[in-house]
Amino acid sequence: MTTPSPASATAPAGLLAHSFNSAATQYAANRPSYPPALLDAIEELSGRPLTGARAADIGAGTGIATALLRERGADVIAVEPGERMAAEFRRALPDVPLVRGIGDRLPLADTSVDLVTYAQSWHWTDPARALPEALRVLRPGGALALWWNTDALDIDWIAEQSTRVHRVFARDAAAELRRIIGHTTHAPTGPDFTRRRVRWSRRVPLDTHLANLGTHSVVLVADEQTRTTFLTQERTHLLTHFPDGEIEETYDVELLLAIHP
Repeated sequence: MTTPSPASATAPAGLLAHSFNSAATQYAANRPSYPPALLDAIEELSGRPLTGARAADIGAGTGIATALLRERGADVIAVEPGERMAAEFRRALPDVPLVRGIGDRLPLADTSVDLVTYAQSWHWTDPARALPEALRVLRPGGALALWWNTDALDIDWIAEQSTRVHRVFARDAAAELRRIIGHTTHAPTGPDFTRRRVRWSRRVPLDTHLANLGTHSVVLVADEQTRTTFLTQERTHLLTHFPDGEIEETYDVELLLAIHP
């Protein structure tokens, strides 16, 4: 296994956040979606159906979460800073409004939406700025929902892969998420968040799994040799667990939801 790459181990947050633009098409094709049970939980915890709700999906990327919200009947506007990610979004969802912007400074009017969502994107914000912005655009009684697909680390092969990612790219995703959730839920002037975990899985070809892994920010900013060596070695590791080349990916979606007073 290769040694940690300085490019990924020391990359600033801004470089990591914008790395997805270099792989927007790969991201759109291979990243996992989210299960129906997540949307059920959002409806339950917010106390209202998504049908007819005015929603703003922030850091919408290629539109994975936006599409699910719209399928549930929400009237969605998306906010995305990345040019190539936005291009993939428009290709997939040409009839959904999309504006360029960031979570720390939303290009949306005051009290204009019933639901603000950050699917896999809250960690790219400055919560001290993003939280007041989210509350500003929410109507009274509206909901702020943040969620992440996280690795199910109680499954051996997933835990082993996580350890290898940490070793090569000097990244402990689980620890980072714990820090982010703690910082968000304990903000002194923030709302009260309810936390929910939803487990789900998908079965994909090995190439899809590796392509998905290749869209993670720490992999994208690593040098080409480190990236190529890591993914080649991962193929060998995974074939010992899945000799038929079909990977059973299991995720725990971590959901935080707060109601605006």
